[in-house]
Amino acid sequence: MSHDDPAFRQPSPRSVPRGETLAVSVLADLNDVDAADWDACAGEANPFVRHAFLSALEDSGSVGPGTGWRPQHLVIPDHDGTLVAVAPLYLKNHSYGEYVFDWSWANAYEQAGGRYYPKLQGAVPFTPVTGPRLLVRPDAPDPAHLRRALLAAMVQLAERAALSSVHVTFPTREDADVAVGMGFLHRQGQQYHWENQGYRDFQDFLDTLASRKRKTIRKERERANGHGVTLQVLTGDDLTPHHWRAFYQFYLSTADRKWGRPYLTEDFFQILGERMADRVALVMGTDDDSGQFVCGALNLIGSDALYGRNWGALAEYKDLHFEACYYRAMDFAIAHGLRWVEAGAQGEHKIQRGYLPQATHSVHWIAEPGFRAAVARFVEQERAMVSEDMAALTAFGPYRRGDRPEG
Repeated sequence: MSHDDPAFRQPSPRSVPRGETLAVSVLADLNDVDAADWDACAGEANPFVRHAFLSALEDSGSVGPGTGWRPQHLVIPDHDGTLVAVAPLYLKNHSYGEYVFDWSWANAYEQAGGRYYPKLQGAVPFTPVTGPRLLVRPDAPDPAHLRRALLAAMVQLAERAALSSVHVTFPTREDADVAVGMGFLHRQGQQYHWENQGYRDFQDFLDTLASRKRKTIRKERERANGHGVTLQVLTGDDLTPHHWRAFYQFYLSTADRKWGRPYLTEDFFQILGERMADRVALVMGTDDDSGQFVCGALNLIGSDALYGRNWGALAEYKDLHFEACYYRAMDFAIAHGLRWVEAGAQGEHKIQRGYLPQATHSVHWIAEPGFRAAVARFVEQERAMVSEDMAALTAFGPYRRGDRPEG
């Protein structure tokens, strides 16, 4: 489907009434809402739902016209016009950049004669990170009602535009439970996260591992740091446009190898550095001989977690990926008192490096009853399989008996 297909245009009406005094409005541009008002609902804990990050995606052209991600953000003002709840929302005509895969659903629906796309997606684009998706001011009265109002508005928009479905991906368990209570289907996934158990330093963490695993990690770090590449973690005022230009090349190199099409523009990284430098921990590797940047790993800093996002290198360096993306992230979390490192989607190889399975969630509203019933059976069976898989994988972790984090 073309991005200019008439069915992909903004649904109408622009306001979805809720009772006599509450209205949910739809914004096609995040800059139509004041950043401070949005962030009063988003909070400080998760950097990805803040206005600066989401607007950087739009202002850089990473989402918007021609990308298949059309902003349809929801905002609820109180009686005096103060925003009390918001939700990042997109009208989509594909399933790229989501990390909760529904391609098989789309194929099945369309083979049966339906039209799966466009659909509504409550998400942070290109970001498989758990966080709030139904954003409510902490001082707002009846926050549960406001969360339900946001979800009801998503369904109303889908119904009025005759869309196949609504999907909210990587919500918190609290948001997921609200959606399930309103009839959304619950899907469970898994990622691998490292938990900081109050370690004093990296050696303190190593001491909790079985001897063989401890030796393996030490050897990996020795090899990674033996390539003549010096790694440095940059944040805040230490970040410059020069760093972002170099990192964008690393990002492109990974995109070329893994999925063939870069989602993020170079402007996105420059804007991120301008607006959120204090939330960035950028690991940059410099070749000792040439003085040139040769690799990098991008992390964002939350209130209690470090979120690994993108990695790239201009050449192959054995084990350097593990060092830059996993071990340096753990060092940073220990030094800054962060409880978690979330190192991105997929990757069972992370288990032996201390990253254990953690549940992730998504919720789905399907318009067509027969298709909904089929998807409900699928996610129920899948959920049981994922839970069994998580338990089995956790048992293969590197920790000594009695030292495994409980999560």
